[in-house]
Amino acid sequence: MTEIGKRIRMDRIMNRNTGKTVIIPMDHGLTMGPIQGIQDMKMIVNQVAEGGANAVLLHKGIIRAGYRGYGRDIGLIMHLSGSTVLGPDPNDKVLVADVIEAIKMGADAVSVHINVGSKTEPAQLKILGSVARICEEWGMPLLAMVYPRGEKIKNPYDVEVVKHAARVGAELGADIVKTNFTGSEETFREVVKGCPVPVVMAGGPKTRTEEEFCQMVYESVRAGGAGVAAGRNV
Repeated sequence: MTEIGKRIRMDRIMNRNTGKTVIIPMDHGLTMGPIQGIQDMKMIVNQVAEGGANAVLLHKGIIRAGYRGYGRDIGLIMHLSGSTVLGPDPNDKVLVADVIEAIKMGADAVSVHINVGSKTEPAQLKILGSVARICEEWGMPLLAMVYPRGEKIKNPYDVEVVKHAARVGAELGADIVKTNFTGSEETFREVVKGCPVPVVMAGGPKTRTEEEFCQMVYESVRAGGAGVAAGRNV
């Protein structure tokens, strides 16, 4: 029963015909505060839904503020982890919600963010593994945001560390992995090849031009990527 439940939910956040997705994360309010673009959540959710995105990604308290109530349905991914830039270690992601809460909120999937290479990597790995187990029990798709971040990471876009990060997500039970774009179609193809579940490109910091961002997305999909999860570049 949980297998068909997960399949139904996956179809709400990914195009079942193409296996591609456009996810709009709006979890930045917890991390950085009400930055430009996410003050009026209902308006922005309406805009991305009408624009054709497959899913939005929100923290539990913002789901109420951003619920549409009319028009085109859009997939809902509830984010379970977080930290703030005001804290002692922004790379230390902790659980702030759980899978059962997400089910009660009507979410189609959940997401967890971990930073490999950070000082608290062991605790974050444990969190991801535990959430994956509960997701499997309830038939809930899991998006793992896995980034190379920390003192040992010299270049977070280096293909070797990025493909390791992506593989970590798959190894611990994620259904989709979100990670950094490595800068070229050729190198990102290595990331996709090394990860047995769909890989979506993280939007990252705002690019200088829209064309630059679109080129990154194009190359990631050409490399076999499953789409994009971008907030600040949308």
